Amino acid sequence: MNRQAKTLLVGALVAVVALAFRVSWNAQRDIARTVGADATAALLYPFVVDGLMALALVATLVLTGTDRKFALRVLAGYTAASLVLNYVHGLVPALHNGTAGRMQLADWAPANWSLVLLATSLPVGSIFFGSDLVAKILHHRPADTAPIAEAPTPAALPVVPAVLSAPEAKAAPRRRPAKPAATMPTSGRRSVDDVLADARTATADWPVTELTADRIRTTVKCGAGHARTVRDVLRAERATTPDLPAVPAESEAVAA
Repeated sequence: MNRQAKTLLVGALVAVVALAFRVSWNAQRDIARTVGADATAALLYPFVVDGLMALALVATLVLTGTDRKFALRVLAGYTAASLVLNYVHGLVPALHNGTAGRMQLADWAPANWSLVLLATSLPVGSIFFGSDLVAKILHHRPADTAPIAEAPTPAALPVVPAVLSAPEAKAAPRRRPAKPAATMPTSGRRSVDDVLADARTATADWPVTELTADRIRTTVKCGAGHARTVRDVLRAERATTPDLPAVPAESEAVAA
């Protein structure tokens, strides 16, 4: 539906509501006088009932979800109340001249009490329901104006093209070429036991202080992980087996 059609539709709705309000005016005013309202209050009484119906109609068009259901209930309730008051006004001819004072709205006492209760409670209900509807309308946020503070998920991010411009290509870091297979360390091909056996032989005459992972790695040609493991094992073995005193050379023994 285009903008002009919507404008005409809203204008027609406003016209129908205004005409219906004028038709219901006399009945609302006369009922208000019957339940004890003065001339000014009776003149304003139609705004209380039919005016809240118009507000509930607007709220129904604006709100969504549970708030819209609440506005529909208010609209339906006040529409039914206005219908009852107009019906009673049509049944009691004495109300039509607009000069009737306090009188019974029905011959049956319970019915009269119910009608008086209905007519006198509608203004209080208009204050409560009208305030609630206005608050809901003011705090309503349409779906298309939701806050955008949340960061987009990775799936929603735009895809970056693979081809970069010349300046961006220069700024991009270069990847180091992979090492040739011949220069890769071969420590992964030997087990820790093999490396440990070689290290025991190579480090037999080393003092404990020289049993470092760096020296073991360069001596037996193994990886850093194996070197550290072998270092810990050799140091543990040296700790449990103390070094024997050195045997004096033959020349020194003869001299003694």
